Amino acid sequence: MSNIEDIVDALDKKISKVLQNQVVLKETNLKLSEELEHYHSTKKSQELEIDTWKEKYDTLKMANTILGSDEDKRDTKLKINALIREIDHCIGQLSE
Repeated sequence: MSNIEDIVDALDKKISKVLQNQVVLKETNLKLSEELEHYHSTKKSQELEIDTWKEKYDTLKMANTILGSDEDKRDTKLKINALIREIDHCIGQLSE
């Protein structure tokens, strides 16, 4: 009988170790999930900031072109034409 009791005790100890490891792993998983969420939000805010800077850069580039710079003159004309078409389209929809 002593042999069976030893086996049961050893099994009980192993099960308690597994349960402890499970608790630790759950805590670690929760912590890592929170970190991941934090990094996702940081990445999203940085992407928004990059988009804002790109828009500012494009605006500055267009302003330089309008001021007489020969660089990107064609791009600016195309953008202005696209804006005019967009405005015409909006006016058309409003008049319907």
